[in-house]
Amino acid sequence: MKWSRRREETPDGVALPDELVSDDGPLEEPNVLIVALDGFLSAGSGPRIAAEHLVSGHGEVMHSFDIDAMFDYRARRPTLRFHKDHYLDYDEPRLDVVREHDLTGRPYYVLAGPEPDFLWERFAAEVREVVDDLDIDLTLSLGAVPMGVPHTRPMLVTAHGTSPELIDRTNLWSAELVVPSSAQSMLEYRLGSWGHEAAGYVAHVPHYLAQVDYPGAAVVLLEAVTDRIGLQIDLTPLRERHAGTMVDIEQQIADQHGSELVSGLEQQYDAFTRGAAQSLLASDEDLPSAEELAGQFEEYLARQRKDGDS
Repeated sequence: MKWSRRREETPDGVALPDELVSDDGPLEEPNVLIVALDGFLSAGSGPRIAAEHLVSGHGEVMHSFDIDAMFDYRARRPTLRFHKDHYLDYDEPRLDVVREHDLTGRPYYVLAGPEPDFLWERFAAEVREVVDDLDIDLTLSLGAVPMGVPHTRPMLVTAHGTSPELIDRTNLWSAELVVPSSAQSMLEYRLGSWGHEAAGYVAHVPHYLAQVDYPGAAVVLLEAVTDRIGLQIDLTPLRERHAGTMVDIEQQIADQHGSELVSGLEQQYDAFTRGAAQSLLASDEDLPSAEELAGQFEEYLARQRKDGDS
């Protein structure tokens, strides 16, 4: 079933709450599964941070996956704590579907945890069973990828879906790319082939911040979700956390005299958003490439983190 949001006004011009409509008239709020896996599409830890904000810790676990068969323990070793003469606090990996509720009491479902390393097809088929059992109307996936963009500009978000009707925003670029797959992207593809509605958003995180927690990615992803389906989620703590992160980034840039590098990325970004280029590389031959700028940023941020650890 296709559905969308419609905003109406009273005769005196006062906006009424958004109403879900279809060709057949008003609909109930859609039953939504939000997928936010920590893995390949996790630049800046955006999906993980978003999932942590969506999951209260008190929700009802509706389904647990056999993570022991899907997780590569040697590649992504879970942590534990050694205290004097014994081990404590093993960080056991889990991959669950949890039912949560927004501020109004409306239920929604979250599939969060480490992206499966193995058994992708079994994972997708198992998610399909969950979607059928829970009568899910729409599956929304959250991802984040690194891109040659500056942190000083609005973050780009690319929308995608299993049919054109599910794309609810205009993407700023329309290139066709061959990209490495992930369990999350393959899941969306499979759901579409099985006749289920699936869509999602990918935040484009600055290259030089892809390996650190960047709460801004989680903010734009959750804003896209709440704008689309009307969930009432308090994003204030995330926005405040991101503001603090931005202060830290600016301080590091000032300490490392990186303003020229930021300026170069800003020129590329501005040229792209003006439609003057087909990529995030401006036409000026004297302008360093995004990869060169990102490499220099990564170097000084790595030095800064190392100094902080010491």
